[in-house]
Amino acid sequence: PEPAAPSAPKKSGRAAGLMKSSAVMAAGTMVSRLTGFIRSALIVSALGVGLLGDTFQVAYQLPTMIYILTVGGGLNSVFVPQLVRAMKEDDDGGEAYANRLLTLVIVTLGGLTALSVLGAPLLIRLLSDGVASDPAANEVAVTFAQYFLPTIFFMGIHVVMGQILNARGKFGAMMWTPVLNNIVIIVTLGMFIYVYGTAADSGMKAASIPPEGQRLLGIGVLLGLVVQALAMIPYLRETGFRLRLRFDWKGQGLGKAVTLAKWTVLFVLANQAGAMIVIQLSTAAGKASPVDGTGFAAYANAQLIWGLPQAIITVSLMAALLPRLSRSAVEGDGGAVRDDISQGLRTTAVAIVPIAFGFLSLGIPMCTLMFGSSGTSEATNMGFMLMAFGLGLIPYSVQYVVLRAFYAYEDTRTPFYNTVIVAAVNAGASAICFFVIPSRWAVVGMAASYGLAYAIGVGVAWRRLRKRLGGDLDGARVLRTYARLCIASVPAALLSGAACYGIGHTLGQGPAGSLAAVLAGGVVLLGIFFVAARRMRIEELNSLVGMVRGRLGR
Repeated sequence: PEPAAPSAPKKSGRAAGLMKSSAVMAAGTMVSRLTGFIRSALIVSALGVGLLGDTFQVAYQLPTMIYILTVGGGLNSVFVPQLVRAMKEDDDGGEAYANRLLTLVIVTLGGLTALSVLGAPLLIRLLSDGVASDPAANEVAVTFAQYFLPTIFFMGIHVVMGQILNARGKFGAMMWTPVLNNIVIIVTLGMFIYVYGTAADSGMKAASIPPEGQRLLGIGVLLGLVVQALAMIPYLRETGFRLRLRFDWKGQGLGKAVTLAKWTVLFVLANQAGAMIVIQLSTAAGKASPVDGTGFAAYANAQLIWGLPQAIITVSLMAALLPRLSRSAVEGDGGAVRDDISQGLRTTAVAIVPIAFGFLSLGIPMCTLMFGSSGTSEATNMGFMLMAFGLGLIPYSVQYVVLRAFYAYEDTRTPFYNTVIVAAVNAGASAICFFVIPSRWAVVGMAASYGLAYAIGVGVAWRRLRKRLGGDLDGARVLRTYARLCIASVPAALLSGAACYGIGHTLGQGPAGSLAAVLAGGVVLLGIFFVAARRMRIEELNSLVGMVRGRLGR
């Protein structure tokens, strides 16, 4: 028989398997994000968004920043392809290589964690002089950091185990185990609020939080990461993988992987350097502000909401397109790469553009609904930050799509240079906001600076990619789509904002009024946008509607 005949079912089976894996990962991401929002809302409820909230957020961010700066970037970008290659080429299916990698990470992160805990006071000062300069806040931040920093170790263990599972076709554990972490922290925060009350009720400050409360929060956050990491072990055993410590690293390819990781490490370093400057400036501005909800804690929580569409829509779509992009790049088919990038940009824009405008109209009721327990004024200030972030979602999403083309060509140097530009503009613009704008509004300006930095980064990346492909990037068609979507979004956002304003003044900014404003404003936004976009015959929206109707059997 012809060999092509039986290949069709195999291809169909692989496609079905990919869709199933993607669905599992997407569901895990959604649940993880949802429980993450609940966790963040409870943190704000328990500690507020004043200096105490900034203190917790600085200590909470510190382990992740250290992990990403040292090990995280290399693990995700370089060691994983090496792991997959070992699985295909080694006689033992890559088990020995995976155990060597796991052992190396355990040893490296063990030493790094010990040094970080010992250096906690210095790290807090390095990350936020605004917190460190206040004796009470500094003492609390150092205490939190000493509990939180051991999570560096468990982050690395979780990532390596998850990537070993991914290489074996098991994707669910990596996405679902973070939910366990969120649940542990949610329970811990619930216990804290049960004992001490909310920040709005108790008036708790950095100088008055009891040591027992600090210990409860510290142990809860640490326990969450421990549970998340250990929950991976049963999944590994199910695949037949045997965990063994192996110290025979020399001559096994790990050195080559470390060398390949240099541009990724520099990429992460530039990104985190910019983030550190923003944390320094935002905590200082929040401390100097006459009102709460204008510092780093508010900035971080507004950014958490703002980044959700990117994680769910853009990242998911490009994860599906990246294999096709990579094949086209390997085959030297620049036209196909151009077409895929154009498709990715135009398809994500249908959702990203109206959502970005939606943050302008719905930002305040969204924050008063989620974080109103910290106080209406504080939540409103967070809403202003979300509004300032709003339109920056568009260049942020575009940059992510464009950089996938460079990764398809195995070019990690260009994304590094682009990140340096973005980080420098973000840090510089944030510094201008800090020194020029009154402290009450300085961090709102920093939120707007984030989008400005990515807008400049998009311009640079676009020119580099056009030069790389030697021609036009379908720019006219892409720009026309974005322009039409923006035109359709402007009246939708204006009328949605008017609806939110009217409902807020009628029902107030309590939970019921905020919920009504979000629901009514959302309906107005989507309804008007849809009608306007359909009348403008935006083909990407029509294609999306046709796909949904097909799924519904219409």
